[in-house]
Amino acid sequence: MFLDKMEKFIDNLTPMDLMRSEKMTFVQLIIPAESAHRAISYLGELGLLQFRDLNADKSPFQRTFVNQVKRCAEMSRKLRFFKDQINKAGIMSSSHTVLQPDIDLEDLEIQLADHEHELIEMNSNSDKLRQSYNELLEFKIVLQKACGFLVSSHGRAIPDERELQENVYSNDGFVETASLLEQEIRPGPSNPSGLRFISGIICKSKLLRFERMLFRATRGNMLFNQAPADEQIMDPVSAEMIEKTVFVVFFSGEQARTKILKICEAFGANCYPVPEDISKQRQITREVSSRLTDLEATLDAGLRHRNKALASVGEHLSDWMNMVRREKAVYDTLNMLNFDVTKKCLVGEGWCPIIAKTQIQEALQRATFDSSSQVGIICHPMDAVESPPTYFRTNSFTSPYQEIVDAYGVARYQEANPAVYTTIIFPFLFAVMFGDWGHGICLLLGALILIARESKLSTQKLGSFMEMLFGGRYVLLLMSLFSIYCGLIYNEFFSVPFHIFGESAYRCRDNTCRDAHTIGLVKVRDPYPFGVDPKWRGSRSELAFLNSMKMKMSILLGVVHMNLGIILSYFNARFFGNTLDIRYQFVPQMIFLNSLFGYLSLLIVVKWCTGSQADLYHVMIYMFLSPTDNLGENQLFWGQRPLQIVLLLLALIAAPWMLFPKPFILKKLHTERFQGRAYGILNTSEMDLEEPDSARQHHHEEFNFSEVFVHQMIHAIEFILGSVSNTASYLRLWALSLAHSELSTVFYEKVLLLAWGYDNLIIRLLGLAVFAFATAFILLMMETLSAFLHALRLHWVEFQNKFYHGDGYKFKPFSFATLTDDDE
Repeated sequence: MFLDKMEKFIDNLTPMDLMRSEKMTFVQLIIPAESAHRAISYLGELGLLQFRDLNADKSPFQRTFVNQVKRCAEMSRKLRFFKDQINKAGIMSSSHTVLQPDIDLEDLEIQLADHEHELIEMNSNSDKLRQSYNELLEFKIVLQKACGFLVSSHGRAIPDERELQENVYSNDGFVETASLLEQEIRPGPSNPSGLRFISGIICKSKLLRFERMLFRATRGNMLFNQAPADEQIMDPVSAEMIEKTVFVVFFSGEQARTKILKICEAFGANCYPVPEDISKQRQITREVSSRLTDLEATLDAGLRHRNKALASVGEHLSDWMNMVRREKAVYDTLNMLNFDVTKKCLVGEGWCPIIAKTQIQEALQRATFDSSSQVGIICHPMDAVESPPTYFRTNSFTSPYQEIVDAYGVARYQEANPAVYTTIIFPFLFAVMFGDWGHGICLLLGALILIARESKLSTQKLGSFMEMLFGGRYVLLLMSLFSIYCGLIYNEFFSVPFHIFGESAYRCRDNTCRDAHTIGLVKVRDPYPFGVDPKWRGSRSELAFLNSMKMKMSILLGVVHMNLGIILSYFNARFFGNTLDIRYQFVPQMIFLNSLFGYLSLLIVVKWCTGSQADLYHVMIYMFLSPTDNLGENQLFWGQRPLQIVLLLLALIAAPWMLFPKPFILKKLHTERFQGRAYGILNTSEMDLEEPDSARQHHHEEFNFSEVFVHQMIHAIEFILGSVSNTASYLRLWALSLAHSELSTVFYEKVLLLAWGYDNLIIRLLGLAVFAFATAFILLMMETLSAFLHALRLHWVEFQNKFYHGDGYKFKPFSFATLTDDDE
């Protein structure tokens, strides 16, 4: 009778949107070929249909629209090339996007090919000009620096013809300078016995190794002169400015010449011919300078033309990338459909929310009308074997809490969603461990800054840490508000208590307060109206009092939290019509947990209300060891001993209650159905009503009693042992709260107050800086992360394992809004 009334009351409750995932339906689409592209585009804009791949057995190259996908991929490559070139040139591309529902990529493909060809040609010409410019510049520097070395060795009478014959070019592309020198220099017969030289330029970083190698190769029979270049040379590959050094190597003999040239080639040193005649040097220098001026003008003109071309591409780059990205997504989706050549239509299947069927029908009708198709698109529901995907409608506030739950596991279809309760319980448990209203205000300011700049930050590309922080801005907001609330209860502001809600209920025994820490204080008025009395701070029993209060509070919160999880398992079982789970899991679990730890919570509350000095450890231990013994001074209320015996018996009964009945009942019902004596529908977690008859019959034939029994035994043992371990796990609320309070006290007393005790401004400022640093990086960052992770564990393990399966899969509809640059 009671259960019937409770079920009727629950039926009359208004359903919550976030409590259960959206009801889904499996639909089949029959789309004419002429309207397929437009229909998929409209569905992508709507973003409410998840297509199923009907060509999973085919490779990507065997699908119908593989050529279109390749074209889109090639255009994406060209667009990425343009983007890289624009970024290297430092040109800002336009972020304005103009989207069209029907996109013809033929003209765009031709236009992109033309732009790419033009840009590649300009880059090639620019590289050649830059290479020639660098060679002329190096030649000019070598002429200027090598002149001094050659003048000092003028008395050695090196013939011009021999000198010019020994100097070589290291780069075949240096055509212009070679023709210049041919007008001034005529090679003559060589004299192997004379003194020769090779001049050139090398990177400064290679100079020391280069000189050492020359010395070893010639066995010291050479003279090496060097001078740093006055100008840096641009590397055409990396576009970096490189420091170089001019060198002149004097040597004798053909063999030494060959070795030196090979070493120069190996080290990447560029060798240039330098005439010894000063008049020829001046003439060549003037011609090189003239050509450098001409090349600079040509390079500047080419750079302006290239930047102008890149700017024109950049104006439309964002639009083009969006177009190509969408087109590729459309063709990828079309490849998931079956193409019927005879009927000239595409057949697709997928999941959609029932509430979105009307919107999908309207989008398909609009696609038929816009494509001027004579045949409409057919969309009708079908039966599906697999379980539907899970879809929760969230907003910017509820989304981070849903992500916290999904990180553990996506909810099974229509399963109770823990995110409904996580929204409040998670930040509250965090605040229990982080309770300090000074630190809470700091977190609140950070959360308000993120929320105030929400519109600006949502459009920017943030780093991984900042993106995570911005995504959880509303989680941070509630955590800070609850931290302020718990901090007011603990009466801690950066570990300092305040008389916010009136005077303390205690005072010293005399005016000197010399016995405050030894004998204690005297109670003179009613208890402090809200939170911990500030006089507890610094008293001799402060730690014992706070430890006792926070430990008992942690147990109370843990028992309530676990009971909520078991109650949600009842709502799950009732929603799926699973009466076996209600009778043989929910009921014995509630009895077992509350017979032991529910009773402990009752004792804690009674002790707080009566002010009894009973030892709860003794009560709980001897409840198991000697349940019939007299409690004596540990008795908290009349009838406590018989109540303990009853509760202990109920806990002992609940253990086999969870283990034995359900497997035997499942076996009995399976046998009756298999033998044809009963045809009632058995809707349990092992046998799902959603499955077709063939699949259900397959399960019936493979029913394995030993497997079911072992599974139930594991579940029962896990709950019984977990009740003890999970309750103990909630003591982390007490431990972390104590650690946070003591750490804050240490920084306040041993850093700030200690520095303030000195009559020195520098020491005080230093102490304040250390205190601020420790507060910001240790208490507000490390402690926040620690409390966050512990609250996360309490939700994932202690709370969700009571009812949450988390073996579903997310609803991932085809949507243009979810496309990113990585999808290209």
